[in-house]
Amino acid sequence: MTPQTDRTALLAGISIIVAQSSINLGAAFAKSLFPLVGPEGVAALRTTISALILLAIARPWRVKFTARQLKWLLLYGLVLGCMNLMIYWAIRRIPIGIAVAIEICGPLSLVLASSRSVKDFLWLGLAVGGMALLIPWEGNAHALDPIGIVFALAAATCWALYILCGRRASEVGGSVAVSVGMVVACCVTVPFGLASAPASLPLHALALGAVVAVLSSALPYVLEMRAMGQLPSRIVGLLSSMAPALGAIVGFLVLDERLSGLQWLAVAMMIGASAGCSLASRPPVARPRDDVMA
Repeated sequence: MTPQTDRTALLAGISIIVAQSSINLGAAFAKSLFPLVGPEGVAALRTTISALILLAIARPWRVKFTARQLKWLLLYGLVLGCMNLMIYWAIRRIPIGIAVAIEICGPLSLVLASSRSVKDFLWLGLAVGGMALLIPWEGNAHALDPIGIVFALAAATCWALYILCGRRASEVGGSVAVSVGMVVACCVTVPFGLASAPASLPLHALALGAVVAVLSSALPYVLEMRAMGQLPSRIVGLLSSMAPALGAIVGFLVLDERLSGLQWLAVAMMIGASAGCSLASRPPVARPRDDVMA
């Protein structure tokens, strides 16, 4: 590799890390909005503002879709909307870093489901061990809210479905698929947001909702779209495996969420399982933002 290539790869790697940090910072700001508009309201604000931004960028009305393409775009958007609601319902009850660690089980399960190597099931064991440390066993002084864990697992399931549907939906082009999918996602999140909305929406809540949309969607989308074309998929997956740790750090700095030693160990085990699959040259467990975006 030439020095120029090295610098390009380094900048691409930094972009992935910044994108992951941005997503988790957006989640922290979103959680700080929950007392004002609830997680449903934040999900509605995020998807609506993101949809407006993406529609302006992609201009999907210029594309003529087939019935098959519309079907996959619809499914993709519905899963995207459900995933936004589930992860916000999860982080309302449990720390962000732990919710992200559980959520990463979704794409990890897809990797293991297509595995042809017995060695890959070492990563499954590591992930299961991490989950076991997070289960609220009787007598656990640092037990988590079990409903929060269920919502995080539901978000993980949505993430796996989101990847499967996104691969099909992306046949129309990544940006177009994301913009149309985000509009469909609003059909899921907005009714919940309206049902839980306060009588009057504070102006600063709307402004913070726009910040959440940019940090959680628009900014990481731009950064990762550029970086993914300059790095091997296993490196993208490895760097993206840091998401739970970044979530825990951001949660501590912004929301004063403190994890116990066992919870940090669980997060580390989930990161190890994700990184191991990535280094084994399996498909990355990161959100494939060139296909889809959450």
